Amino acid sequence: MKTLDVITMGRAGVDFYGTQIGGRLEDMGSFDKYIGGSPTNMACGTARLGLKSALLSRVGDEHMGRFIREELIRHGVNVDGVRTDPDRLTALVILGIRDQEQFPLIFYRENCADMALCEDDVDEGFIASARSVVATGTHLSHATPRAALLKALKLAKKHGAKTALDIDYRPNLWGVLGHGEGESRFAESAEVTASLQETLGQFDLIVGTEEEFHIAGGSTDTIEALRAVRAISGATLVCKRGPMGATAFEGPIPDSLDDGQTGQGFPIEVFNVLGAGDGFMSGLLKGWLDGEDWPTALKYANACGAFAVSRHGCTPAYPSWEELQFFFERGIKRPDLRNDAELEQVHWATNRHGDWSSVRTFAFDHRLQLEEMDGYSFEKGGAFKDLCLEAALRVQNGQPGYGILCDNRIGRSTLFKTAGTGLWVGRPVEWPGSRPLKLEPELGADIGGLAQWPRDHVVKCLCFPHPDDDDAMWDAQIQTIRRLFAACRRHHLEFLLEIIPSKLGVVDDETNATLIQRVYDAGIFPDWWKLEPFKTEAAWANAVQAIELNDPRTRGIVVLGLDAPEDELAASFALAATQPLVKGFAVGRTIFGDAARAWLKGEMTDAAAVDQMATRYTRLCEIWDKARIDARLNA
Repeated sequence: MKTLDVITMGRAGVDFYGTQIGGRLEDMGSFDKYIGGSPTNMACGTARLGLKSALLSRVGDEHMGRFIREELIRHGVNVDGVRTDPDRLTALVILGIRDQEQFPLIFYRENCADMALCEDDVDEGFIASARSVVATGTHLSHATPRAALLKALKLAKKHGAKTALDIDYRPNLWGVLGHGEGESRFAESAEVTASLQETLGQFDLIVGTEEEFHIAGGSTDTIEALRAVRAISGATLVCKRGPMGATAFEGPIPDSLDDGQTGQGFPIEVFNVLGAGDGFMSGLLKGWLDGEDWPTALKYANACGAFAVSRHGCTPAYPSWEELQFFFERGIKRPDLRNDAELEQVHWATNRHGDWSSVRTFAFDHRLQLEEMDGYSFEKGGAFKDLCLEAALRVQNGQPGYGILCDNRIGRSTLFKTAGTGLWVGRPVEWPGSRPLKLEPELGADIGGLAQWPRDHVVKCLCFPHPDDDDAMWDAQIQTIRRLFAACRRHHLEFLLEIIPSKLGVVDDETNATLIQRVYDAGIFPDWWKLEPFKTEAAWANAVQAIELNDPRTRGIVVLGLDAPEDELAASFALAATQPLVKGFAVGRTIFGDAARAWLKGEMTDAAAVDQMATRYTRLCEIWDKARIDARLNA
C-alpha cells in the first residue's frame, strides 16, 4: 500500500539567512535560521500543498540535526528516512540578499552528515511505500551517496514508483569551483556531464534551469543540450526559464523553447531567488502526482516559485494549498507579495505549526494578585510559580492539548523550564491593570524585546475596553495593540488578545462582538481570543460570528475564569463548549488561589500545594472535556 506520495532524497542542512537586505555578507549583523537543502525544502513545500511527503537523508547528532528533524515534523513531513549520523555534523549554509541579482552564500558541507548517506540507509519497505522518489543532483557527485541514490531509484522502479530528478547543479559542491563560489550556478565540466548522463535514463521527470540542462546535456546551447538529454532519456523534461516561466517537453525537442507546453505565469517583484527552484519543484510535483496536465502543473509550479522569490527564506516562503487557491482566485494585488497584507495574513494563518484544536490552560501569569497576598516576596512568588508548573506537568503527563500562562517577571525561571515540555505557553505583556493599556517595560519602547522570545511562546495581552469608551481612550488602547500586533508578526510570534469589558460597565449580548469588530477594523488579526464566560447563547453566537466573518482562519477562543467557583465554571463551560471555535479554557485563581494564600504564609507544604493544584486542574479538564463531548452529542 502506498502511504506516501513522495520521498525526496539528498541535502539536509540549516540556512542562516542574513536579516539585512542590500549589504555584503561580510557586513551582516544578524541571521534568521531556517531548514534548507533542496530535497528538505521540497519535502516541506509539498507537505504544505497537501502531499504525504518524506525525506531520505542524514543529519548530525547535535542541535542543528535535531532542529531539522523537529521542523520537518512540524511541517507534517515523515522522518522515518532521516538517519542520525553520530560522527558528522549537519551541513550549514550562510547566505544573504545583496540585490535582485546577487545572493552570496557559503556552503559548510565538509564531510557533512547528508553526504554520508549510504546504501544501508535505503530501506526497501520505505521506498516501496511511496508513489514517487525525487532525487537531487548533488548526491550524484560522490560515490557513497550516489550508490544510495541509485539503489533508491532501482527500488522505486521495482515497486512501481515514479522517479524525478532536480538537476540542482552547484559547481562548487561538485568540486568544479571553490568555496567562495557558492553563488555560481554554472561552470562547464565534462566529468560532471558524464556523471549525470549515466543516470538520466532512470527518471520519468527531469527538471532544471537552462544552465542545468547545459551541464546535463554537455552544451551551452539549450536546444542542443535538451536534445542530448532526450537522446538518453524518455523523461518529461521541464526547463525553467526564470521570469519567462517554464516549458515542458514530453516528446522530441522542437526548434524553439516556446514550442513546448507552458503554464500561467505570475509577474511579481523578484526579491530573493534562493530557494525559488525548490518552491517551483514543490508545485510541479503536486500537479504531476495529482495527475494534472502539464499546463496546470506548471501553473502550480510558477505560482509557488513566485511566492518564493517574493519572500525572505526558502521553506518559510512556500504557500499552503489553501493560500495557493486564494491567490489563484483573487489574483495579484501588488507585485511585492510579501507586502500584500491580505495575502500575508492567509500565509501566516495557514502555515502555523502545531495542533491546538484543544487547549486546557492553567493560567498563573498573575502578578498584581499574587503580590497583594500575605507573605508574598519576589523570591517566594517565583518559587510558587515553579510549583504551578510542576502541577501543570503532572496533569499534562506528556499528552497534547495542555497549556500554561506564565509571566516573565515573577515567573522568569519557570518559563525557562517549559522548553521542550510540549505545553502551549502564553506570556503576558500588559502592565497589570493598566487603562489605557501599557506594556511591560522589558519589551522596550519599540517592543523589540520580543526578539528575545522563543518562537513557540504566545504573546498574551489583556486590555479593558468598553463600547462606551470615549475616542481618546479607544485610540490610546488600539494604537498600542496595533503596535504590539505588528511586532508579533515581525518576530514570528502568535498573538492572543484578551478583552474584559465587564470590569468597566454594563455588558449585553452585543458588547464583546462590537469590541471584536472594532479590533478587526483596526487591521489587527489575533491568532487567539481570550474572552469572558458569557451568560447567554446569543452573546457567544455574536462574538463567534464577528470573529469568523473577519478571520475564518483564526486559532480560536479560550474562555477565562475570573476566579469563579467550580460550579459556575462548569455552567459557563457547558455554554462555551457548544461553540466549536472555543478551543478550551484559561483558568488561574480557581486552581491556584487557595494554595497560594496558604503556601505564601507557610501554612502548606510544597507537595500539598502541588497536589491541590493538580487535583483542581484535573477536575477542570474533566469538566471541560465532558462539556465538549455533551455539546457534540447534542449538536
